Formats: sequence, C-alpha cells, structure tokens
Amino acid sequence: MKLAVVGGGSTYTPELIDGFARLRDTLPITELVLVDPATERLELIGALARRIFARQGHPGLITTTADLDAGVAGADAVLLQLRIGGQAARLQDETWPLECGCVGQETTGAGGLAKALRTVPVVLDIAERVRRAAPDAWIIDFTNPVGIVTRALLGAGHKAVGLCNVAIGFQRKFAALLDVAPAEIHLGHVGLNHLTWETAVRLGGPDGPDVLPRLLAEHGAAVAADLRMPRAVLDRLGVVPSYYLRYFYAHDEVVRELGEKPSRAAEVAAMERELLALYADPALDEKPALLARRGGAFYSEAAVDLAGALLGDGGPSVQVVNTRNDGTLPFLPDDAVIEVQARVDGAGPVPLPVPAPDPLHAGLIAHVSAYEDLALDAALRGGRERVFRALLAHPLVGQFERAEGLTDRLIAHNKEHLPWA
Repeated sequence: MKLAVVGGGSTYTPELIDGFARLRDTLPITELVLVDPATERLELIGALARRIFARQGHPGLITTTADLDAGVAGADAVLLQLRIGGQAARLQDETWPLECGCVGQETTGAGGLAKALRTVPVVLDIAERVRRAAPDAWIIDFTNPVGIVTRALLGAGHKAVGLCNVAIGFQRKFAALLDVAPAEIHLGHVGLNHLTWETAVRLGGPDGPDVLPRLLAEHGAAVAADLRMPRAVLDRLGVVPSYYLRYFYAHDEVVRELGEKPSRAAEVAAMERELLALYADPALDEKPALLARRGGAFYSEAAVDLAGALLGDGGPSVQVVNTRNDGTLPFLPDDAVIEVQARVDGAGPVPLPVPAPDPLHAGLIAHVSAYEDLALDAALRGGRERVFRALLAHPLVGQFERAEGLTDRLIAHNKEHLPWA
C-alpha cells in the first residue's frame, strides 16, 4: 500500500507519522512518500519520520521528493495538507479583517475566504495531476477550508473525502469524561466543516442510548470551559456546538479579544521554529510533546481510520467526514458538502440519516452553505464582484460597506496568489 502526503514538510507531519506507526494494523503502509517543494524542511522531517518508524518497528519505506508527479504515481491514497502562502498569509488572514470590525480567522469569515481563494486552484491542479499519475487513488483533504476545498474536488469529479479533527476530538473528550472507550462514543454530529453541533452522544453505536443530557448535567462546566462559552449557553441550547461557533455566538467579544493579544499565526510561527529545531536533533525518534500545542489533535488517528476504511478489506466503518449532501439535509442542494457521520468503505462515504436539525442550527447551516457556494465560484472564476458577493453573503459580514472594505483588503493582501487581481 502506497500513500503520499502532499505538504509533507508541514510541522504537523510527525503527528501523522506517529499514527501510521502505531496503527499499522489498520493501515498497513509499505511505502510512504512525503511531497513538498520546501526541500530543506522536507528532508529534516523525512529523517525524523524514518526514525519514528524505526523506533516503533514499522517496516514501511519512507521517501521524500519535491516532484509531485513522481511522488503520487501509483499511490492508493493522497493526503493533502497545504497552506498556500504559509504562516505569513495566515497572519494576514487573522489581521486585516479586524480593521473592518470582523473576526480575523484562517478558516471562517473574510480570512477563511482569502484562504479558499488561494487554495482551491492549487488543490485542483494537484488533483488533476493525481488523476493522471494514480487514477484510482483516493484524495483525503485535510486542507482548510475543508468544506469548500472538498466541494471543489467533488465538483471536478475527483475521488475525494474531506477530513477534520473536531469530531474525533469531541469523541475522545466525551469518552474521557464518561470513563468509556472512545469506540463506545457515537456522535450525532451535524453541520458543515467548522460549523457543527453534537446533537446526541450515543453509547455503543448509532442506535445506543443518548447520554448527552447526562453529559451536560454532570460535565457541562468542563465542556463549556473548553469551548470558552458560558455554561448557560450549553444548557439553553441542549447541544454541544463546536468551538468555531464562538465566532458566531460571541463575535464582538472575539473581535475585542483578537485586537488585544498576539495573533494565533504569530504563536504558531514561533512554535514551528522551535519544533523544527527539535526535529533537527538526530537523537529524536518520537513526536515531541510540544507538537500537541501546534493543533490538529487526533489528526493522525482520524486520517488512519479514514484511509483504512477506504483502502482496507475489513468492511465499512462509521466516521465523521465531509462529503456530498445528496439529500441528507433536505434544505441544502445535493452538491453541498456537509460534515456528518457516514458509513465508509472502498466505494467511499455514504452519509447516515440525520434527524431534522433544529431551525436554530438549520438556518445558520443554510446561510453558510450559500456563502460557500459563492466562495467556490469566486475561487474558480475570480473577480472582485464575486469576492464581494461571497463576503456580503457571509453571516459574519453581511453589511454592504463592511463587505466593500473587506473586499479591497482581501485583494490587496493576496494579489500574488490571485492571477486575476
């Protein structure tokens, strides 16, 4: 089994390597190729990856290359973890929206649109090259904004599934609070990427008893603290929103906070420098503890589980993925990409039935899905007016003058990545 990781020079990669090494029975990789144009960084991380495999006794071969076509040739699956423009572009995404009184964040709002505009054309080019070099390969997208990127891939006819670590993070957290094995937790997870709610927490499987009321009654304070939301909000909602919902439910408070402290991009850039220094130590043969602060918790386990279900012969498994709606949420178009529990096997994901969402959730899902449609159009066809329309449609923007100001700033800060600008 051959896997390729495009963006293999990411500081995330040792987390992924650790998961591949520990969970090799789920995903028996024989060859792993790390692909990245940043060759110096790639060789550093490739060497650490080989040491991690050796420490854990994994027999798989790890190679590195800057040649995308050679790296993905004959792959069974290709994982995408890209950041076009690097941390410098992320810093911009988190900064200029604040000038217009909007949240600055790399996956939602105006910053999220900027990232989509930079990312979608590059991902589609990569996917076309994968189709030529490995026509049967699955593309697993971990590149944000996952929903829009996955929608672009599926719209172009690629075998693609989007993946996020929010659901597996909740699964692990709830399992710890309830003192059960993570496999016992089945989430009623519904929404769009980075816009989801846990509407049920079932023990033992999709038809098991719903213990969400018990979870909130006994552990609501702990859950609320992790989300940085008031306990009373969770009690009134009766569900657990993802932490990304704080950008919607407490937007003005978040904007004030972001204006008073260093950006997350600056923190991550400093952390990456420290991580790369650690990775350069030839004695290091495991992922360092610092990596847990980088983000992407449980990313490797989610990726292994998904790739194992797509490529293995052990029968279907149930996982939270980003995939086509196809009537699952009847108020959205079939080609919308939703994030829900799905049955996954070699033929791909099939969403499980979802109870009708509360109108409080459904309205926001429909609103953001419409924005994503406009965002994808802007990413595919370019043009100032398309960017403006997408921003005006976003519920975190929604005002004419604000959308105008954000449009000007987005284009000014991203000209090198937007050929039409």
